[in-house]
Amino acid sequence: MNSIALPRRHAVSARAWALGGLAALLAAAAIGGMAVGAMPLSAAQVLGALLRWLDGAAAQGQDAVVLTLRVPRVLMASLVGAALACSGATMQGLFRNPLVEPGLVGVSAGAALGAIGMIVLGGAMTAALPPLLGSFGVAFAAFAGGLLATFLVYLFGSRRPGVATLLLAGVAINAIAMAGVGVLTYLANEHQLRDLTFWTLGSLGGTSWARLGAVAPLMLLPLLWLPTQARALNALLLGEREASLLGFEPRRLRRRLIAVVALATGAAVAMCGVIGFVGLLVPHVLRLVWGPDHRLLLPGSALAGASLMIGADAVARIVVAPAELPVGVITALLGGPFFLWLLSRLRVGETV
Repeated sequence: MNSIALPRRHAVSARAWALGGLAALLAAAAIGGMAVGAMPLSAAQVLGALLRWLDGAAAQGQDAVVLTLRVPRVLMASLVGAALACSGATMQGLFRNPLVEPGLVGVSAGAALGAIGMIVLGGAMTAALPPLLGSFGVAFAAFAGGLLATFLVYLFGSRRPGVATLLLAGVAINAIAMAGVGVLTYLANEHQLRDLTFWTLGSLGGTSWARLGAVAPLMLLPLLWLPTQARALNALLLGEREASLLGFEPRRLRRRLIAVVALATGAAVAMCGVIGFVGLLVPHVLRLVWGPDHRLLLPGSALAGASLMIGADAVARIVVAPAELPVGVITALLGGPFFLWLLSRLRVGETV
């Protein structure tokens, strides 16, 4: 019995150390993300502002900059990065393909179509709403568009069993949505073109406590639930028939996972625009390092994705200061060269 229990204790300890290291990295990234910007601060100044806030002191001067602007922005970046990366790990396990990402089920393209449709065609509608609701008009349209696209993918993809049909349905819905984006881009005026171009490249600009509070539960709840499905995803790696023999229901599981991934990804895209490569890059790297065990991969992807998004946003704020670069550009500059490097290391007959 000891010979069986000992390796299990070692495995649990290794997971704890790995996740602890990623949590420490996230804490360091958060402090760094709050320190950089138009007004550079030291880590001590950031920590001092946070401690005075927790002590109930009124925020003034640089404390107000940290608490009003940078804390909600870092929290939003961490939630968006965690949601995209954890959703990517889930989709890769569900489809048993390390090159799958959340946008494959149509949520990103659908959200883009909804947001751009509101920007181009819904100006009068947004202006007629109360100021608070009007400020969320584009975000709501993006969220609704993402969920609708995912529903259509599942509706057409579930007509025949297996993941291949879902993949084909996702490709088709993505193509249709992007065609709609192209038509709306053609119809947009100069002012709208600037808005939709910046939105489609992704940005954390304009993040506030109100926007964070509106969207945080839609990302936080999936982040808490998805790791509980690690054993089911591990079973799916063996195949759907084997997972059924182990007591899981693949079709029911697929339906739940796609719905939760659409919720988390749709909320992230609705608030920050389309941000590529995070849901593909982070789980892929962790899988190469740690293997396919989702008990480590799902929470690890959430922590690493949050750190990556905070770092990318920090770079986006300082690389062309005082202007701001879209954060999607930074993540693409990270993800594209990585996969080219990965492909260059493959030998004939190997797969990614």
